[in-house]
Amino acid sequence: MSVGFRKVVRALALPGALLLYAPSVVADERSSAQPGDVSSGEAGRHFRRGVDLYGEANYTAALVEFRRAFALVPSATALYDVGEAQFQLQDYAGALKTFRRFLAEFGPTEGHRPEVTQAVEVLRSRVGHVSITTLPSGADVAVDDEAVGKTPLAEPVLVSVGRRKVVASMAGRGSVTEYVDVAAEDRVSVSLQLRGPAAGTAAAGPAALGAAGAEVAPLRGDGGSTLRTMSWIATGALAAGAVTFGALAVGESHALGTERNAFPAMSGVLNHDANLTATYSILADTFAAAAIVVGAASLYWTLSPGVDHAAAPSPQARVTLAPTSARLEMTF
Repeated sequence: MSVGFRKVVRALALPGALLLYAPSVVADERSSAQPGDVSSGEAGRHFRRGVDLYGEANYTAALVEFRRAFALVPSATALYDVGEAQFQLQDYAGALKTFRRFLAEFGPTEGHRPEVTQAVEVLRSRVGHVSITTLPSGADVAVDDEAVGKTPLAEPVLVSVGRRKVVASMAGRGSVTEYVDVAAEDRVSVSLQLRGPAAGTAAAGPAALGAAGAEVAPLRGDGGSTLRTMSWIATGALAAGAVTFGALAVGESHALGTERNAFPAMSGVLNHDANLTATYSILADTFAAAAIVVGAASLYWTLSPGVDHAAAPSPQARVTLAPTSARLEMTF
């Protein structure tokens, strides 16, 4: 039966279905309704609203209304309409499940049983099966954004023909998505491998306890802590160099003053002491400046431990010396 023909038959059948459904609601209200109990009447209202929406070709909204009516008052007519709406939405797997439930729960005297039997035969050629496994197992699986269970699944998943979206997710491992094409009566296997736990996170398990029974937080190590330690060592080394060359510059300055006060003063010695004093002074200033820069960077990294400093390039320093000058080049 073509989809277009089914729509025409459905449009002609809906008024009669509504008449068949409404008396059953009235009978339920007369036989079992208590004061203030309006569940059956509410079911009728949802059903009639679903009929109107189906006639407007709003099958998604009609499906919601038919499902609500069936949940309130389980009726063969309401369940049949659920399957019809799913069929029009091309949810062939869902319609097949609904019509099989119809045949299992309602007897052979139901008025829609011949149509349901014929629909089941048609729908068998509109579905396939997907076997889904995950590594590791225990992942939540969804097909076309509808949860189907947790791996290992007891049986293959019944799906409609076409391209299907399969998603596996697990706490701490994120999610993996794969699209698979399913033809009629196919049996397709899909294996999804989830990523390992995020780096730096502790594996799930009992908390470590100290000798006194108190919970001990696990220790973490990362590249950022190593970089901070090395930067402080570099700061200390540069500061020590600044102090050392500063002391040498002061010593040579005193020696230069002594030579100048001596008589007769020798120009060669004076020039030598002057050059050493200038060189040591420049080196002391250079190392002091480098110590300040690296120390500031070390302080920043120490106060912001959440930043991934390990991914950043390590700082580098290069000192170029000349007889009367020194040049410091630093890269961060």
